[in-house]
Amino acid sequence: MTDTATEDFVETVEALPLDAWHRAKGGRMVEFAGYHMPIQYEGIMAEHLWTREHAGLFDVSHMGQLVFTGEGVAEALETLLPADIKGLGEGRQRYSLLLADNGGILDDLMVTRLPAASPFDAEGGYYMVVNGATKWDDIAHLREHLEDDITLSHLYEQALLALQGPEAVTALARLAPGVEALTFMTAGAFTIAGIDCWVSRSGYTGEDGFEISVPAEDVERLADALCAEPEVKPIGLGARDSLRLEAGLPLYGHDLDPETTPVAADLGFALSKRRREEGGFPGHDRIMLERENGPILKRVMLVVEGRQPVREGAAVLDGEGSEVGRVTSGGHSPSLGKAIAMAYVPAASATPGTSITLNQRGKIFTGIVTPMPLVPHRYHRKGA
Repeated sequence: MTDTATEDFVETVEALPLDAWHRAKGGRMVEFAGYHMPIQYEGIMAEHLWTREHAGLFDVSHMGQLVFTGEGVAEALETLLPADIKGLGEGRQRYSLLLADNGGILDDLMVTRLPAASPFDAEGGYYMVVNGATKWDDIAHLREHLEDDITLSHLYEQALLALQGPEAVTALARLAPGVEALTFMTAGAFTIAGIDCWVSRSGYTGEDGFEISVPAEDVERLADALCAEPEVKPIGLGARDSLRLEAGLPLYGHDLDPETTPVAADLGFALSKRRREEGGFPGHDRIMLERENGPILKRVMLVVEGRQPVREGAAVLDGEGSEVGRVTSGGHSPSLGKAIAMAYVPAASATPGTSITLNQRGKIFTGIVTPMPLVPHRYHRKGA
């Protein structure tokens, strides 16, 4: 192999628009999803508890922001997603899944119907946020399967921040009056610190909070303005992972993959009633059969006895010691002071209170199936 050929295979780790800002704030940077990203600033435990009590600012600019426009765009998206896209009102957001032909999950995502006056010059279009590690495969899959009349625009010049925690609304409303009127899974255009932004009341920590799409050239100014509020501190990926785990929220590439169906993943809520009845999305027959008969394996939350965490990859054993499932996420819960894990176990063992035997590198642990989430969600729902 020549040197030139070798260079062709060297993967590039990219810098996010806030890279220098993170380093100046003392962020410990690691490679994640092809980017240098902060894993922590003052420590995962402190950042986790700060977010649960106040407001944490997360840089999630590695995620893909896409816009779809064109005649029949809602119908086109419904050929690939099981959500009721046509039924979304303007400014309404929905969690959905990009499905493979076998009903396996290619990615989980958020899709929003844009209003007529949107910041993306996409009247009548839809805004979608997909995972950073899968965004290029998602874009290729979408472009391959959507009709030529549908335009997919990758907003690579937009950054994305997430402000999460019970005091997020207090801090953001000082900078963007009116944002407090948003409820969970709604979105709108706001001017924050003089910057035009697209804001949704959503996030991936189980807390009330917001996700803010902002031009990359303005994101440092926005991050400074948010962190000048007394409730807000920058938070790294480490705390984001422990927060979402406590909240029972699956992470793509760990708890979800192309071999896992929405039923096995306990994401039945992502299958809209009309779509279940009408079909017309990939894997419909298999998914409906699993809904009727139950999946072979099911995603559950475990509280692990003892203080040592059981990590991703540990085996779930049956009574004879044979492997019948696996742990997909695990760690220490800062809020509860316990070891917790997410695992796929035989459906017959998925009932809360069931004792599960785990094998991590030859050491046996016991996990107890526990209702999800371990830490209650505090979303700001309509009428709350």
